[in-house]
Amino acid sequence: MPRLHLIVSEPDRRRYAAAARREGLSLSAWLRAAAADRLDRRAGTHPFRTEEDVWQSFADRDAEMGYGVEPDWERHVAGIRASQRRGAPGI
Repeated sequence: MPRLHLIVSEPDRRRYAAAARREGLSLSAWLRAAAADRLDRRAGTHPFRTEEDVWQSFADRDAEMGYGVEPDWERHVAGIRASQRRGAPGI
């Protein structure tokens, strides 16, 4: 099996070793599992291939967050101006 040389700070080494002990693993086994977990989490992500992919990603995130369609810019500006006329602080 190939070997890797990994340089980490002493505090990080202690944290990793403690986590490995809690899980009943050697430090090497714990590091391999942590790396595999990270790769598995990222395996579901895909790079954007088209502009449509980008816009779809924005729509998906908005749907996840529960956001609706944003009002148009003129409506935002009208709201800001109305607040200024009323003297709302911080506007």
